[in-house]
Amino acid sequence: MRKVAVVGIGHSKFGRRLDVNVNELAFEAIKDALLDSGLTQKDIEFVAVGSYGMWYEEVLPAVTVAEYAKLYPAGLARCEAACATGSAAVRFAYVTVASGEANIAMAVGVEKMTEIDTPTAVELIGRSGSYLWEFENFGLTFPGYYAMHATAHMNKFGTKEEHLAMVAVKNHKYGAMNPYAHFQREITLEEALKSFVVAWPLKLYDCCPISDGAAAVILASEERAKEITDTPVWILGMSLASDSASLSKRSGYTGLRATVLAAEKAYKQAGVAPKDIDVAVVHDCFTIAEILAYEDLGFCKKGAGGKLIEEGQTYIGGKISVNVDGGLKAKGHPIGATGCSMVAEITRQLRGEAGKRQAPIKEGKGLAHNVGGTGHYCYLTILGR
Repeated sequence: MRKVAVVGIGHSKFGRRLDVNVNELAFEAIKDALLDSGLTQKDIEFVAVGSYGMWYEEVLPAVTVAEYAKLYPAGLARCEAACATGSAAVRFAYVTVASGEANIAMAVGVEKMTEIDTPTAVELIGRSGSYLWEFENFGLTFPGYYAMHATAHMNKFGTKEEHLAMVAVKNHKYGAMNPYAHFQREITLEEALKSFVVAWPLKLYDCCPISDGAAAVILASEERAKEITDTPVWILGMSLASDSASLSKRSGYTGLRATVLAAEKAYKQAGVAPKDIDVAVVHDCFTIAEILAYEDLGFCKKGAGGKLIEEGQTYIGGKISVNVDGGLKAKGHPIGATGCSMVAEITRQLRGEAGKRQAPIKEGKGLAHNVGGTGHYCYLTILGR
């Protein structure tokens, strides 16, 4: 397998994007990635489009996005892995380059979720598990799924509602500094704790928004990367793992087994340990998910995630900078775009281009952690300068 580097990144504004259709939205990110790399459409040999779909008009978004962006006749594929769909697209593009099938490939993640009403969106997302057993029989939605994880963690480790709210406060702080973020204002701990209950103990500010958005990543082989840019960001490790569709078959709810397994493989591939990671973006669709990620990824001991956020150790300047782009919580979670956005953010951080949100880069390593469903999928990407 050949070495592969990120040589271009692009990002649209996340939020309620009624000003564009899905093809135009994707092109915002594609155009930025091409400009960032100095490449043209003719240089792209393969395109992987990540889009969960169902929310908008196009049934075959990869086809229409590629046509609109003039990315054909490059090879083309559409990827789906629930909320990890964007990372699946990055993975497909990575393998295509690493295997030698192409020298330059692009991963594009795009989603337009706001064209339907919120109850419909919640229902559609709620189907992303064991539909007949959990959704039809018990009416479980994703806030309910993660509320189960939150109560299990609280009962076993003494995690408090305040710890969940502290995650929201941190991520809104950095979202306010991110021009691409859906929510660009800070919140107080009191605001978070007093917001209305969605699925106890999760409140409004514990939940990520329903967003539109796109992100793009251009990957190149080692030889081409060195010709294209002076600041290649190398993919040091990329792994994935999965777990049962039905949560009734899980052994517990205080962590995500898929994250633990994917992390073990990615760290081994990259030849690094959790202590070597300078900056991470983790899948915080709900605030409890970020606390679980601290522990599952080895940034702290099991049960110590609440203490880690309480001590401010995941802010810039702490033990490890986590979700300093606002995370899914404040930046937004357009499902197909999230994985590509994560890789773009770590690339930006490792290049030293994050401005006010710049994390200290000592070891030159960053991590992107993208979960699909409630741990049904997990994709881990470790990048380095």
